[in-house]
Order: sequence, then C-alpha cells, then structure tokens
Amino acid sequence: MKRTTKLAAAAAGIAVVTGAALAANAANGPGDLAIARQSTAQYHRLSVAEADGYGLAPDGPLHECIASLDPTMPGAMGYHYANGTYAGDVNLDPATPEVLVYESRPNGKMKLVALEYVVFQEAWEAEHGATVPELFDRPMTFVDEPNRYELPPFYQVHVWVWKNNPHGMYADHNPNVSCP
Repeated sequence: MKRTTKLAAAAAGIAVVTGAALAANAANGPGDLAIARQSTAQYHRLSVAEADGYGLAPDGPLHECIASLDPTMPGAMGYHYANGTYAGDVNLDPATPEVLVYESRPNGKMKLVALEYVVFQEAWEAEHGATVPELFDRPMTFVDEPNRYELPPFYQVHVWVWKNNPHGMYADHNPNVSCP
C-alpha cells in the first residue's frame, strides 16, 4: 500500500512539474509568427487599422499599390498602410508591424494580406551599431537609396501571414496579388 501511495505521489508530482513547465512555456508566448497573426487579426477591418494610426502616405509612391518591377518575380505587394509612430522607432516587435499590407478586392474593399517590418538604417545603427537587424529568426533585407519608395536607407521584411505566397512567407512580392 505504501508503495502504491508513493508511486501515486510521484506521478502527481511529475504531473504538477510537467503542468508547470507547460504553463511556463505558454507564458513565454507562441512563436513570432503566431504573435504577429494574433496581434494583427483585428486589422482585417481597415477602419480599425486606421483608428490605430495606420494610413496611406498622402503622396509619393507609397500611396499607390506596389507591383513588382522584376519579371522573374511577378506579382505585387499591395497597398502599404504605415504607422508613423512604429516606423519612426528602432523597436522590432512581431506584435507591432510598422506597415500593414492590403490588396484591393474586386468590390473595392481592402483585404489584409501581409505585414511589413521596417527600421531605418541610420536610427538602427545609432542604437545597435553596424549589425543587420533580425526578425523571425532571419536577417532583414537592406534597401539602399535611391529607391523607388523615396525613403532613406532601411531594413525590411514582409511576412505573408494573411495570404499564401508561393514565393515564400518572407518574399517581397506575391504572384497572387496584383495592382489594379
């Protein structure tokens, strides 16, 4: 009887420790992609994104749909709704993308398809030195100037969490997206 009681107590102890470990892992949160998806699900409604400070640039190339200029990588990015507060800092957080990327639907409504994370080179290097920023366990892509976006040099990564991209989750352009 004592042996059964000890085994039951040991099993209960293992269950408590295992449960605590699982709870600790859950407290550390899901992976970066899950965080990005969860924190941006509300932005399927463009009005919510706009209320949270995301918007099209009033002029320049970023107020238009961005299509690929590379014939070997057809497709488009879409419309970039940037949040000036996030775009102006050096924080790279999967929960707060600097840009939400939308495609125009045939009915004229906008559909959230991707996220873009951006940090300007000068600000990044002032705080972190000449290191390449990383997000989603990958180095971000450097875009020098002059560039088609009329922006100073920056690092970026697109993440197609809301629309499948045959070119890959982190490709700039999606062949399943087109500009009107």
